[in-house]
Amino acid sequence: MTTRTHRPEDPRDAVAEHGTTTEDAPIPFRRLLRVETRKLADTRSGKIIAVLLVALVVASVAARATVAGPEPQRLIFTAGIALGTLLPVLGILTMTGEWTHRTALTTFVLEPRRHRVLAAKCVPPLVATVALSLLAMLVAVPVTAVAAGVRNVPATWEVDPAALLGWTGTNVLVTAMGLALGALLLNAPSAIVICLSAPMLWSAAARLGPAGAALAGWLDLGATSAPLMTGDPTWSDGARLAASATLWIVVPMAAGLVRVLRKEVT
Repeated sequence: MTTRTHRPEDPRDAVAEHGTTTEDAPIPFRRLLRVETRKLADTRSGKIIAVLLVALVVASVAARATVAGPEPQRLIFTAGIALGTLLPVLGILTMTGEWTHRTALTTFVLEPRRHRVLAAKCVPPLVATVALSLLAMLVAVPVTAVAAGVRNVPATWEVDPAALLGWTGTNVLVTAMGLALGALLLNAPSAIVICLSAPMLWSAAARLGPAGAALAGWLDLGATSAPLMTGDPTWSDGARLAASATLWIVVPMAAGLVRVLRKEVT
């Protein structure tokens, strides 16, 4: 008499010792991060934004050197003009990509816990923001040396590490704003319009009188984050930054999370 161990052909019938099947194992968060990182350069818009960001960082630093002279900190801050414009767009496209390309159904079937998907979407743009900020600092070094040699003047290598850290933090806040608006609206064009028009609207509001200036001074993220680049923000500056970050980042992201968790995917 012989005995035979039954091995089911369907993996779903194979139950592990702990009572869970292999298909019940959650998707590791690092895998979600890899997928979302790859998506930054998978789409045509993502590739264009990435190339533009790198090109504009290099071009703005080099162009500023021809006017301002060999001062690396000033050259680095000039790159913030390009980063402040395109980084929110990168965040918006990252957060709205599933709905724009109609892949949300596939994504949320593979990973039903939507909050993990949103968390994985936030990390790559923020890391890319820090990397681009470091790129601007690295580019400023040889550009400063070349500008000093061409002008035949000594280069000014003095930089304030706290100011550079604050400048990088400002770029991160701008990217987080794009992510938050993208999560709230789930529509790339409308979120991009709001991001790009907000500075102009706050500038106009500041000219309407004391009340408008006070409102812009507390709620304009661009204005409240500017003291970070001085390297020595005050407690009052921190309170203003917290108020504007709550308005433009915390509240939209929280509302967007609720919307994504409840939104029906068809």
